Amino acid sequence: MTDSSPLVRLVDIRDSALDVAEVLEALADVAAGGLTLFVGKVRDHDGGKGVAGLDYSAHPSAMERLREVCESVAARYDVRGVAAVHRVGSLDLGDAAVIVATAADHRGQAFEASRALIDDLKATVPIWKHQRFTDGDEEWVGTP
Repeated sequence: MTDSSPLVRLVDIRDSALDVAEVLEALADVAAGGLTLFVGKVRDHDGGKGVAGLDYSAHPSAMERLREVCESVAARYDVRGVAAVHRVGSLDLGDAAVIVATAADHRGQAFEASRALIDDLKATVPIWKHQRFTDGDEEWVGTP
């Protein structure tokens, strides 16, 4: 997708650390009265088991799909800006795995759009999680 909405300010999938300040800067707009930010982090447990770390893998179409999700949210909600970045590769406990944010005139619009953005991303962008547990077990999450 080459023609991007000017409302989609930042979209990326990268193998380096994610930066909240970068996302906030991308959505800076004095007309926006509300900016909501969600940071998904690697937690130390899942399903009653201890998590040692995880790896994210992305399908070659993931970047295009992430952009489509951002474009869709920008079209459906009354926002001034949308941003989404997702990490791939090996992550440690506490690392940011995903950051999504939206800016809007009012907080309610920003909250609704950000909720849709993370939910749509998780449901449709082909990024898969390989969890490594402290007991030596492992599992893939979100694979087809």
